Parts: sequence; structure tokens; C-alpha cells
Amino acid sequence: MEPSPAPSACAPAGAPASEPPLPPEPPSPRAELLAGLRLSLAAGLGMFPIGVAFGLLVVQTGLPWWIAPALSTAVLAGSAELLLVGLMAASMPLATIALTTLLVNFRHAFYAFSFPLRVVRHPLARLYSVYALIDEAYAVTASRPGTWTGPRLIALQIAFQTYWVGGGLVGVAIGAVIPTRIEGLDFALCALFITLTLDACRSRREIPSLLLAGLSFALALVIVPEDALFAGLLGFVVLLAVRFLVARRRGTLPVAGTAAGTTIESTHA
Repeated sequence: MEPSPAPSACAPAGAPASEPPLPPEPPSPRAELLAGLRLSLAAGLGMFPIGVAFGLLVVQTGLPWWIAPALSTAVLAGSAELLLVGLMAASMPLATIALTTLLVNFRHAFYAFSFPLRVVRHPLARLYSVYALIDEAYAVTASRPGTWTGPRLIALQIAFQTYWVGGGLVGVAIGAVIPTRIEGLDFALCALFITLTLDACRSRREIPSLLLAGLSFALALVIVPEDALFAGLLGFVVLLAVRFLVARRRGTLPVAGTAAGTTIESTHA
């Protein structure tokens, strides 16, 4: 009869077997809300002064002060709001204003293809998330794929709207006490777009998109200079679609929800 093995020195006899470690608990809604607020700070620091410039522009064009918060609530699109101020001050026809707003904001339809709206469960919260889908929100979510939850995303979007509306009100208050006109306020939004573009093109994988955007706008300036913005946007969409088809054929599409640079390997021979 063989002797039984001696008990291990590190595990006393009769001790229960060690249990596998428990999975980490998901972050609390409060922690996710705070995370969304923190992620909004970088772009929000740029949005607030541009909102101030927007409020100043409303006052300096002779429009009522309440136009600033009204547009920021009804439209919530900085580029469209700045254009609307000029169109309203020039008493343009309503059809022209509606068409211009449609063309300028048409890019938001393409944001929905990759915006993480699926993480928002509540119907009202999802409706707000669609309403508050602005350029800054899309840029921040696109730079951090696969990390979003409903509370984090909603907190980010509420913070962005707060920065913008609050900046507009501050601009209205400043414009009421400044007697002279300040030139160049309408360029502030363009400067923010340049910053967002550079922030979204940190990886080499996005450099072709930046080059395609420049190419499409340059061709539009040469071919149809009177409608360069609209033609450039359409050309950029076409070029992006071609790039997508080529990447899918080569099997180099990025995996949704993963870090930049991770691609899908082709299964075709």
C-alpha cells in the first residue's frame, strides 16, 4: 500500500480550494458621468470661447440677444448657427435659410454610421443623443472607440451643449457693454475645426482621409468655386466610399470598437 502524499506546506490540510478571482465590477453610473465630463474638457475649452464669439456676433449684427440661446437650443450646430446669424441679419428668404442649413448639416447623417448610439438604452436619452450629435462629440468618440457607455456618452454631450450655450450667453453679455465692433469672430469656428481635424489624424491610418479631404476641396475650388463647400463635401464622401470599398476588398478594414490600427484579416483566397 503506497503512502498518501504529504499535504502541501502552503495549503494546510482541510483548507478549501482557492476560488478563481471574481471579474471586476463594472464602473458605477456616477463614475461614468464623471468620465464623460473629463473627456469633454479638451474640446470644451475650445467650444466655450467660440460660443462667446457667437454671442458677440449676434449682438453686433443687431439681432435680439435671445437669438443666441434660441439657436443654440433649436439647432445646436456651431457652423450652421454662425451662418444663420448672417443670413438672418441679411433678411434672406426662409427657403434659402432652410436649404443652407440642410447642406451645412448634411454631414451629420454620415456620423450616425459609426457613432456609438447603441450604448444609450433609454428612449429619451437616445433621442437627446441624436439631437446632440455635434462635430465635437463625434470627434471625441471616434478617437476612443469601444470605451463608451450610455451615462458617459450622455454626460459628454450635455457638457458640450452647456459649454456652447453658456459661452453664447457670456458673449451676449459682453457684446452689450462693448461699444466697438470686433472683426474676425466668424473665423473662430474654422479654427476649432482645424484643431479637431489634427486631433483625429494622430495615427497614420487617418492620413489618407486628410489627403482625400484636401484633394476634394481643391478640385471643388477649381471646378465650381461658387459652390466649393457643398461640392467638396460630396466629393469627399465619394472618395471615402471608394477608400472603404478598396479597404474591404484588401481585408484591411479596422475592427469596430477596437484601437486604431487593428484590422480584419481577409478570409478570401
